[in-house]
Order: sequence, then structure tokens, then C-alpha cells
Amino acid sequence: MRTLHAIGACGAVAALSLTSGAFAQADSIDHAKADAEFAKFRAEMEASNPAELNEMKGEGLWNAKRGPKNASLAETCDLGLGIGKVEGAYVASPRYYPDADKVMDMERRIVWCMVEKQGFKFEDIARKPFQGPNDANAPEITDLVTFVAGQSRNMKFAVPMKEPKVKEAWAIGKEIASFRAGPFDFSCNTCHGTDGKRIRMQNLPNLARPEGAIRGVLGWPGYRMTGGVMLTSQWRMNDCFRQQRFPEPKYVSDTITYLLTYMTGTANGQLYKGPGIKR
Repeated sequence: MRTLHAIGACGAVAALSLTSGAFAQADSIDHAKADAEFAKFRAEMEASNPAELNEMKGEGLWNAKRGPKNASLAETCDLGLGIGKVEGAYVASPRYYPDADKVMDMERRIVWCMVEKQGFKFEDIARKPFQGPNDANAPEITDLVTFVAGQSRNMKFAVPMKEPKVKEAWAIGKEIASFRAGPFDFSCNTCHGTDGKRIRMQNLPNLARPEGAIRGVLGWPGYRMTGGVMLTSQWRMNDCFRQQRFPEPKYVSDTITYLLTYMTGTANGQLYKGPGIKR
């Protein structure tokens, strides 16, 4: 993979030169004041978080007998802590599931349960897994993930990093985060690998540090004010690939699971506040 690192280096230089003026203008902005004002606005929004509606819908879906097998996830799906147990499951994910012989993040695991336990077709779920700006409602999988995530509110992340397959997934995710390619020779770490970087009015977290990694996973799934849609970590990761001009990975792929394992495992011990509000 290292042989691809030099591809597009000229494009990267061009991109940086084009944005240098914008960064110079941004230096004159009072970033601390802007951040404080946005934090105040975010707090007001979270007081009546629209994600609560998705949580309620997800709870109904979790308990309902559905699919060709007429089964409920509450009676058949093990998220790692026992069949039907959701409290604390989100902050203990990604994890290794012996029945699937895979490390899975929470969204991937719920999709697996919908297919294996309820009989839904993966192709149908993957056809449109994320809410679009013109969609009145989020997909069912988003509601389910939001419900499960809400049951870990105010708990600390505890990804089982001592498990060998989880540890391996974390290491692969770290490698993916540093892999440079595409027309601008970008990687995840181009924006998120060091302290003090900013794009427009937003501070960029350093995902290699626990305090930065928690910012990368905190508030997901989240209600995104841009577009008024409810989205998950799977969407966030896929969209980062799009912004790097990479091909987007397939839905609930190994690539995204590995990245989420790296980010969430690095954030271990940090407090998860539940589904949140995103820009």
C-alpha cells in the first residue's frame, strides 16, 4: 500500500496553495468566541434533541416481530452482552462475534441480526442505508442504531481491546487512517492526525489521541443540522472517503469496521453522551 502514497502529490500541493488564502483570512476570526457561540447553540438544540424520536422508533422496531422469519431482535439478537441486552452494548462495540467470526461495529451487527435472525435481505437494507436531505424519515437501520446507542448514554467506552481479533482490527484501522491515495494524496490523518488543525470554523480532532478520538465518535448517531437528517457513524466514515475523493466503501464493510475500531478503541475510557447534534 505504501507505493500509492506518492500518487497525486502534485494535486495535494495545488489544493494547499488554493486554500492558503482562505486560511489566512480565517486567522483574523475570533475562533474561541465562535466556538463558544456554537457550543451554546448546540446545547440549546440538544435540550430538545430530534434524535429522541428516532430512539423511540428504534425501540419499537427492536421489539417487533418482523421479517420473513417473524422474529424480534429483542428475542434473537445478541449485541455482545447476551440476547436482547442493549444497555451498555454500544460503548462495548466494535467487538468480536464468534457466531459471525467477525469484528463488527454496532450498525454492522444489527444488520447481521436482521438478515440472520429476521430473514431480511442484505441487498434491500444496503440499497439506501442512509437518510437523504429529501427523505421524510430515516431508514429503519438508523432508528435501530439510535435506539441501541441511547441505551449507553452517560457510559464510558469499553471496547474489548484485549481480545486478539479486536486488537488486530484496531491495528488495521490505524493503518487505513494513515493510507494516502486519491487525486490529492490525502489520508484520514491529513486532517485528523495532528493537533491544531482547522477547516473553516471547525476544529479538527486528532484521532490518534483519546481526547481527539472521542470527538470523532461522540454524538454519533447524530441529528445533522445540515439537511435535517439523522445519520450514523457508518455514514460519517463513508462521507469522509467521499471528501478525500476515494471510492466509498461498501455498506458495513470491513474497512469501516476497522476504522471505527481504531477510533472507538482509542477513545476507551471516555464518556459517551448518547445520540447528539452534529453540524
